[in-house]
Amino acid sequence: MRGLTGRLLASCALVLAGGAVAQAQDAQGRISGDVVRIGVLTDMSGIYSDLAGEGAVEAVRMAAEDFGGTVLGAPIEVIFADHLNQADTAAAKAREWFDVEGVDMINDLSNSGAALAVAAVAKDARRHIIVNGASNIGITNDVCSPYAIHYAYDAYSLAHGTGEAVVEDGGLTWFFLTVDFAFGIGLEEQVTQVVENAGGEVLGSARHPLSASDFSSYMLQAQASGAEIIGIASTGGDAVNAINAAAEFGLTENQTLAALLLWLNDVHSIGLDAAQGLLLTNAWYWNMDEEARAFAERYYERVGSMPNMSQAANYSSTMHYLRAIEQAGTDDPDAVSEAMRSMPINDFFAENGYVREDGRMMHDMYLWRVKSPEESEGAWDYLEPVSTIAAEDAFRPLDQSTCYLVTGAAD
Repeated sequence: MRGLTGRLLASCALVLAGGAVAQAQDAQGRISGDVVRIGVLTDMSGIYSDLAGEGAVEAVRMAAEDFGGTVLGAPIEVIFADHLNQADTAAAKAREWFDVEGVDMINDLSNSGAALAVAAVAKDARRHIIVNGASNIGITNDVCSPYAIHYAYDAYSLAHGTGEAVVEDGGLTWFFLTVDFAFGIGLEEQVTQVVENAGGEVLGSARHPLSASDFSSYMLQAQASGAEIIGIASTGGDAVNAINAAAEFGLTENQTLAALLLWLNDVHSIGLDAAQGLLLTNAWYWNMDEEARAFAERYYERVGSMPNMSQAANYSSTMHYLRAIEQAGTDDPDAVSEAMRSMPINDFFAENGYVREDGRMMHDMYLWRVKSPEESEGAWDYLEPVSTIAAEDAFRPLDQSTCYLVTGAAD
């Protein structure tokens, strides 16, 4: 009996070994380096680390695990690095990953300066990036390529969400508190267009450095402007500090704050007492439906907080990339690019989403209002829906694109 058992175990071992060999052989020739390596390039230690950071990494890991850990027989590996909110650091890491470490796709890319720099590197390297944590519309315009997708949101959708809602409600004179880098400047420019097209007027702006700690001089400028609306063209810790400073200086007694990019995590930090009533545009909210709640609960178990729209998009976009490899039957960048633009996106993040030729992922956006403490039913229950902004209205029309893939101009 022992001899029979031994022979059976040996046979099983041979079968398993044969399966592993067959799987490895299946990947050969179809997957470069016999591994699909995804890099999450994000803010791990700075002002945006709560909005992206470890939460972004975990979302991508969840997607890789849920996909089964392999694609076309090749293992999926997830690595990450901190870009330190510096464009040159981000570009250098992207080059190293693409040229030396065999990274096939870079995800997240919080910080617009970092995202724009990496998009240029990806274009030269013919490697994929998916931007979920940055807003600058240059990703699908000046630095567009077949290998760059802007997935979660952008400055245009924020401006035409929160900006239009405030203008339609009568807020026609604006003053901006703007973080002085590509994200804030781009957002201010987009909202300025919305305000002026609606017959409003921008009375001025004050630009502050990233990670500003003292907003007193900026608040005095905002008060002196006499503007009805103070547009907060920053995010993360800067937006939190600006909103708290506005409350301390009494700005909200005579002026109204419009948070142009406020995240769920920001509301959590500010608290409902100070944030209640603020309007914000987001692509997704964890409590919007049953599918979103199911993902959010699994995410919460790993991270200890509810996911924001960027973190949810990191999961969704990673799954879309892996499905594109599967459909293309290879990880060849051009074949995968074609597959990503041909496949619809239907999951907990987006319904009937699709990637346009300029790399913009088209999906509905949503205008939300921050609940009062009395309206909230518990921890992280902070938002209530105001309206849905259809994809074709939320994002910049294709006929306004400057992307060479759309215009046909020489690159």
